[in-house]
Amino acid sequence: MGNESKRSLHIAMFPWLAHGHITPFLRLSKFLSLRGHAVSFLSTPSNVARLALAHPELPPSIRLVSLPMPHVPNVPDSAESTSDLDIDSIPYLKKAYDLLEPALTRFLSEGRVDWVIHDFASHWLPQAASRLGVGSVFFSTVNATMLAYLGPPSELISGRYQKPEDLTCVPAWIPYESTASFRLHEVLKHQRCMDEEVSDFCRFGHTIDGCDLVIVRSCREFESEPLSLLPEIYQKPVIPIGLVTPAVQRDEGDDNEKWKALKSWLSTKREKSVLYIALGTEVMLSSELTNELASGIEKSGLPFVWVVRNCSVPAGFEERVSDRGFIWAGWAPQTRILAHEAIGGFLTHCGWNSTIEALSRGLPLVLFSGGSADQGLMARFLHEKRVGFEVPRDEADGSFTGDVLAESIRLVMAEPEGEPVRATARAMKEVFGDTELQNKYMEEFAETLEKSAAKGQKMAT
Repeated sequence: MGNESKRSLHIAMFPWLAHGHITPFLRLSKFLSLRGHAVSFLSTPSNVARLALAHPELPPSIRLVSLPMPHVPNVPDSAESTSDLDIDSIPYLKKAYDLLEPALTRFLSEGRVDWVIHDFASHWLPQAASRLGVGSVFFSTVNATMLAYLGPPSELISGRYQKPEDLTCVPAWIPYESTASFRLHEVLKHQRCMDEEVSDFCRFGHTIDGCDLVIVRSCREFESEPLSLLPEIYQKPVIPIGLVTPAVQRDEGDDNEKWKALKSWLSTKREKSVLYIALGTEVMLSSELTNELASGIEKSGLPFVWVVRNCSVPAGFEERVSDRGFIWAGWAPQTRILAHEAIGGFLTHCGWNSTIEALSRGLPLVLFSGGSADQGLMARFLHEKRVGFEVPRDEADGSFTGDVLAESIRLVMAEPEGEPVRATARAMKEVFGDTELQNKYMEEFAETLEKSAAKGQKMAT
């Protein structure tokens, strides 16, 4: 590739304060460092400490940089990420994030940075980077379908989305057939985590409008139509960087014995017979919906692993399903579990990270939207792509019954009618699990940054 003749770049990474954003930013950092570039990964002290503890193998070319966490009302001193807070406190975390602007700007001005790769929330960053002669790249951790749905920056900035109902239909600028839109209950839930002064739509709009380049965690083999549309509606380069598919996790310290117990339990189950259930780190269900979820899992009659983080299983549930269920409390090594041959499907909140992890193993999805961010739209999109089946729910309040959930689980996992879904998901392993293919996308992006090095030098002077 002629890498020996290229100039080493200094690239700053600045993700939003959420695990689902920090993780892909770190994976991209590792790739860029392997190409000989220096990476400064900037976040707040607790997030940096977590990364240092979880990734002791990071090379010296990746420097973790702490920016002091600003103090704002309604955010405890110990809270520095979305997983530390309930949904109604997230708007205040966004206010704190905005207050990082002076510290980040100071770093960019003093650090001889060539490029800053940033997230949607830092709507002020592209303009600040431009003033300093630093190139800015918006890294979308949501996929191209979500970005296409949101539309041109002008629509986002002008406030097209005035009412919740505005988000419940496919927008006019989508030229291809699509069913991807939100349900009313999902819009209302997400509104609770938006800053009233600067909405998420406004953040996306200004970020896209001001940056030099947009990169998307996606690939043409899965999202060809939205990836073709985005450069037209943005009027700037949009580069897919592949799926940034994670490697299977190694055993982790105190979780070793727990994982060994689960692995031993899974070894007693038939291949592709076990349903894995995990709703992410931030989804919180009411006790009523948790009861219906447990009821559906029980009525499905299938063996399962249920990762429980933000809820308690109903009284008596574990005893009734002890012969075919494994309850895992707390953080779980998801990639290891999904890679086990006994796992045959995944009941998911429809986060893009979890979707990628499941489809890289060829697993069909029971689509149970977590209801915030892109998750509802992803449920429709993945159902449309026939890699999963969406659990029918009331569009206004998101309610469902255990009976309907049990039917959905059985359809995806066992019934003959679900075989097209299972077959399509199996076929996706050839795309999502193809490391060489996905790395080529990141190589193309890295080459774009490297070819722009001369421009970067001129900007910096």
